[in-house]
Amino acid sequence: MALYSLKNNLQFATLKTLSLVSISVMSPQQSVQELFRTADCVCFDVDSTVIQDEGIDELAKFCGKGDEVKRLTAEAMGGSMTFQEALKKRLDIIRPTVSQIREYIEKNPVHLTPGVSALVKELHERGVAVYLVSGGFRSLIEPVAELLNIPPSNIFANRLKFYFNGEYAGFDENEPTSRSGGKGLVVRRLKEAHGYQRLIMIGDGATDAEASPPADGFIGFGGNVVREEVRKRASWYVTDFQELTNALAIQSK
Repeated sequence: MALYSLKNNLQFATLKTLSLVSISVMSPQQSVQELFRTADCVCFDVDSTVIQDEGIDELAKFCGKGDEVKRLTAEAMGGSMTFQEALKKRLDIIRPTVSQIREYIEKNPVHLTPGVSALVKELHERGVAVYLVSGGFRSLIEPVAELLNIPPSNIFANRLKFYFNGEYAGFDENEPTSRSGGKGLVVRRLKEAHGYQRLIMIGDGATDAEASPPADGFIGFGGNVVREEVRKRASWYVTDFQELTNALAIQSK
């Protein structure tokens, strides 16, 4: 009888342990949500994520090359060509001058995506490092960073080059964000330099999704445009930044 009782107790203990294990296993979405709530670093894409527009499309439109460039942007963001190839093709069409860049910035105010200011403010208050990692142009992103109180040193983006007379001369191909896989390289360098343990990438495009890994988690954003391939690859996909702010609030209760 004692042996039977011991056997039953062992079986019960085993079942209880298995039950506890099964309860603690999180879904991929829950895992990313938990990583986000405890993140020490968050990297945001900019175009169609932090801002409502695709900066290069808007610049092209301003320069009278909108339709040609918009088609190439859609192809690039869908992952059908390398980013560097798409960037070069688009810039070769636009060929913006220094004066056009300045005029564009003066005449086109930044359109922040609703909810992003509150989210970044909350992250900053928690001591989370926030970066803007973009395949767009630094000259167009600096005003965005200023609105969000993100220091210029936390911007990783492409740099345009100009001749002495202000004419377009190309772009800096040494910037990691100028090529496919570049955002992942930025993330890896940030982790190596600062020791971030829970780094989250948030964005709407293929170049954002491919940055995880080395990012510890990827959150797909579809508040401005939904890209099906990105939505499929994201364990957690949101269409409103308020959902992310709400997720942070859960932890503090």
